[in-house]
Amino acid sequence: MKEEIESLIGALNNRFTAHPWHGISIGDKSPEIVNAFIEIIPEDAIKYEVDKDSGYIMVDRPQKFSNHMPCMYGFVPQTYCDTKVAEFCAEKTGREDIVGDHDPLDICVLSERNVSRGGILAEAKVIGGFRMIDGGEADDKIIAVLKGDQAYGEMSDISQMPKMVIDRVKHFFLTYKDLEGTSKNVEITHVYGKDEALEVIKRSNEDYVSKFGDANEQLKAALERFFTVKA
Repeated sequence: MKEEIESLIGALNNRFTAHPWHGISIGDKSPEIVNAFIEIIPEDAIKYEVDKDSGYIMVDRPQKFSNHMPCMYGFVPQTYCDTKVAEFCAEKTGREDIVGDHDPLDICVLSERNVSRGGILAEAKVIGGFRMIDGGEADDKIIAVLKGDQAYGEMSDISQMPKMVIDRVKHFFLTYKDLEGTSKNVEITHVYGKDEALEVIKRSNEDYVSKFGDANEQLKAALERFFTVKA
């Protein structure tokens, strides 16, 4: 039965498109190199995001300012910002009552090349992150470079990135909610290096497993129950 189940899972994976949050691996070399599902690119005048139920890209809202996202932006599959991520944020900031934002972990992917479409996967080499708090919620932004990028690909820590590049990304996240009147609740308390970013990724994956479990193991268990009942 085990071989039959594994064969069926392989057939299902080959025939159907995976859900970008639950069905795609975080990456074999995680947390150093992760898969990033890109929702938004710098040219987008619309804020897109993945519909959590269906996995389709949906329109969230038009961007309200002329300044656009300065890099590729999306999330790391099979991550979730909950208790462990919030505890790390509280530990590093000394704040109390920090909670997770209950979303996948956000990631910004820097590249010297222009990427012309979203809704894609990119291998991203982690170099650091922003410790962002939005209305009391831990809302970390992982900073990564596109694997193999000719300008940034050899960088291993955010300290090697030109300051203006990082400042541009920071400025976007600190100002994009201005017209909504909520920017005063958004702050970036720290810009941190690779080691802290790796810890955030590990914790967000642990939060994901605690919340949703292992998708492959759940499918195996369901198929085992099906074959047992059928027999």
